[in-house]
Amino acid sequence: MTTTLELTETEATLESLDLVSSLRWVAEHFPGGVAFSTSLGQEDQVITDAIWRNGLNIQVFTLDTGRLFPETYSLAEETRAQYGQSIQTFFPDAQDVEALVSKKGFFSFYESVENRKECCYIRKVLPLRRALNGAQVWVTGLRGEQSANRQAMRIFEWDEGYRLFKFNPLIHWTYQQTLDYLAAHNVPDNPLHRKGFISIGCQPCTRAIEPGEDPRAGRWWWETSKKECGLHRS
Repeated sequence: MTTTLELTETEATLESLDLVSSLRWVAEHFPGGVAFSTSLGQEDQVITDAIWRNGLNIQVFTLDTGRLFPETYSLAEETRAQYGQSIQTFFPDAQDVEALVSKKGFFSFYESVENRKECCYIRKVLPLRRALNGAQVWVTGLRGEQSANRQAMRIFEWDEGYRLFKFNPLIHWTYQQTLDYLAAHNVPDNPLHRKGFISIGCQPCTRAIEPGEDPRAGRWWWETSKKECGLHRS
């Protein structure tokens, strides 16, 4: 797939398929080259269920920053047990983390956007690059409703930063569709979601949101903008 026309045709094909059919299409057209990054959020749990329930040839991996909620780790174990599958886990480089904490302390990310992005880069972006090494397609659980940046994303697009295709099968889904799928298929999800935590990341960087707040308001809550960590570019 090298031309704009081919990319457009692929996008049109995937737009016409349901979730499982679209994942199967990508897995069959890029055999052994499809990787799904899960943060164990509700959208990611939907995709994990679709992959494992249907035996699709898609690698499932996660990034452990070392600062996740205990509930997130418990959910990972519950998910492993329910499906009898393993989630490949990537950690940040120990020397990078040691250098950051030794120089700036455990909470440097509260001091500036630049410091926060540095922490995200070390704990998330660099491990993601290792995880995607050799992949042709990166599957994500992004939904357009989640932020203005994500509304501009397409279901299938070229990611220049990582030099691969990005497949966003839930980009047009609503939050209610996500909840309906979880309930219909008895998919485990994080109990923090029922305590006001809609978007869950690292524990020091996530708070519950109030009714009516933007779903991403609880992420890096001390900042007023720039609500992305660097994994997903506009």
